[in-house]
Amino acid sequence: MRSSLLAAALLALAACRPHGNAANPKFAAAAEGRDPLAVYEALEAQIDAGTATKQDREDAYALITSWEEDTAAYAFARAAIAGRLAENRGAQAGGLVTEAEAYARKAREKEPDFREGAATQLLGSLYVAAPSRLLKHGDSETGIELLEQEVEAHPGRVVAQLRLASGYITLGDQDSAKEPLCAAKGAEDRLGAGDRRLLAKLIEEAGGAEALACPAPVGGAGE
Repeated sequence: MRSSLLAAALLALAACRPHGNAANPKFAAAAEGRDPLAVYEALEAQIDAGTATKQDREDAYALITSWEEDTAAYAFARAAIAGRLAENRGAQAGGLVTEAEAYARKAREKEPDFREGAATQLLGSLYVAAPSRLLKHGDSETGIELLEQEVEAHPGRVVAQLRLASGYITLGDQDSAKEPLCAAKGAEDRLGAGDRRLLAKLIEEAGGAEALACPAPVGGAGE
């Protein structure tokens, strides 16, 4: 599970820029508006739909790195897009971790609750999954603390529950994962396709739905 979470949360920048085609028509609107979040969302939509190619990831990264902004949105989008590229680089992605940490920290410092805690979830997941020797400011304990704090502050954020459950399972703590897994399962209609697939995988790794014995939901989770 460590490898799968690392693939999802290894949100990092390549040591050498890829030679992707930044003119990819799938990102044309985002490129015209120089909108970092639009680039990120376009790539995520393709990944959720199962239509993203390796070249799409290269092109999204080439585009996002073709300009620089001193904003939380840019830092988060650049880290997230680079992480999606890192998924295709396997062992070669190891050198990307310190860059991922730097961009995630920058996004969080600029706007601590950016996109309902997305930067915090990104950084926490990275600390849990990545080898500590590649990190400068945290480790798996730091990561779990960040993810727990995010859920404690905003228990109704379903993605935060899912990231915490994933972190626990990555560290082999299935018992602690049960509560956030049940919280995510009870509101899975609010998750994207990719996160629903992750939820199903985590439930299986936690012993299956019967082992979880989640209580029947009594209503939608709120903030």
